[in-house]
Amino acid sequence: MSIEKVILVEDEEFLRKNLAHYLRGRRIDVAAVETIEEAQSYLARDNFDLMFLDLRLPDGDGTEFLKELNLRPSKPLIVIMTGFGSVESAVDCMRCGAFDYLIKPFSNDQIDVALKKAEKFTHILKVNQYFSLSEDQESQNDLMGKSRALDGLRQLIRKIAQTQATVLIQGESGTGKELVARALHRLSPRSSAPFIKVNCAALPENLIESELFGHEKGAFTGALNKREGRFELAHGGTILLDEISEISLAMQAKLLRVLQEREFERVGGTRTIKIDVRVIATTNRKLEESVERNEFRQDLYFRLNVVPIHVAPLRERVDDILFLAEIFAQRFVRKHGVAIRGIAPEAQTVLVSHNWPGNVRELQNVIERAVILCEPDKFIDPETLNLEVRANKAIAAKFEANESSGHLNGEQDPFKTLYDVEKMHIIRALELCSQNRTQAAKMLDINIRTLRNKLNEYKAQIESASTADDEDQDGKS
Repeated sequence: MSIEKVILVEDEEFLRKNLAHYLRGRRIDVAAVETIEEAQSYLARDNFDLMFLDLRLPDGDGTEFLKELNLRPSKPLIVIMTGFGSVESAVDCMRCGAFDYLIKPFSNDQIDVALKKAEKFTHILKVNQYFSLSEDQESQNDLMGKSRALDGLRQLIRKIAQTQATVLIQGESGTGKELVARALHRLSPRSSAPFIKVNCAALPENLIESELFGHEKGAFTGALNKREGRFELAHGGTILLDEISEISLAMQAKLLRVLQEREFERVGGTRTIKIDVRVIATTNRKLEESVERNEFRQDLYFRLNVVPIHVAPLRERVDDILFLAEIFAQRFVRKHGVAIRGIAPEAQTVLVSHNWPGNVRELQNVIERAVILCEPDKFIDPETLNLEVRANKAIAAKFEANESSGHLNGEQDPFKTLYDVEKMHIIRALELCSQNRTQAAKMLDINIRTLRNKLNEYKAQIESASTADDEDQDGKS
């Protein structure tokens, strides 16, 4: 983050003019004054990033002026300028809040070092201020799951992370698109630099430009101070444009320029600011369809969609449901200090059977609620989950088709005993549930123990029939 405005408080004319000239040569706006009174006048009407302050001034002591500045809510970084004999005073000033000090006479190289230190410190300070105002992030940022779809996603992330390419992440709400973005940043060469998130859907239309690009003092009503935008804060790192589909066409045009040129101007400003950021965008909409409806610029879509990533919904990652449920349960047991024994098999069946329109976020919320409501030292049961079961439509349709056909293994039987119908029904349920007995018992609306007894009965029948066949063969021989 560059130093743009400097105020120089020095009564020695030669030094004041030379330092001002050097700073202006670096395209820095400089207000050069020789008294504390003049400095106070400038500070009352404008903001400055940095102040070079002499300790001995005609109308007062620089140390006392420093103490006064520290009482202000907004003040520049202060570099003390002092002679060799006043080094101890300069050190005292550092204890009182000064940023750095220079011993007279000093070289241009020393000024450059002071400026670079100030730029780095300002950037860190601004980023920390942003994070202090932003919503808390989950401490667990890993993409958790054991499904094949998630394994493929993790492999793709590792491959893409090492590049500088712009990434467009698409998927339903709650699937973990932000976690994918954070993983891309964490595994990239930019991992030590800032990761800045912008929720495009949450920002009012009249504020989004200022939030993205910043503004100058007086740019609009209420702009009392200069403010850096999110792109500046993300310099050297990654910026996440969350729900990019929600920004207006006018804003899309301005964003397109940033993606193309990596430069912009603050609102109300004329200075072109160049940035080095990696852009990641997310959306829960199909942007191709938005382009067709003229709701999203085609050229911006092509700029964003350099590397597309699709995050599968939870209903397509059935293997992850119980895995995640157990992890969430353990997490919330620790968080809320409650003691539960786990998730009951019947509750597991309900979890697997649910359609999860809210995806992982919904699952997390359901488990947290269940942990809180579960009786101490008990299992989470279906009643505690309080979750409406929405069976997979494909399974349900297949089940109904088989029921109406009266077929078993493609053969038609005009008449079956009640025992045969029951057996066929149970076997079909197991097939539809991929041999998951708990899920099949739930589908059949019977106890898991009853199902187990029925299967043992069928097994015994098969073994008995097999023994009888062997005896017949022996008799014939």
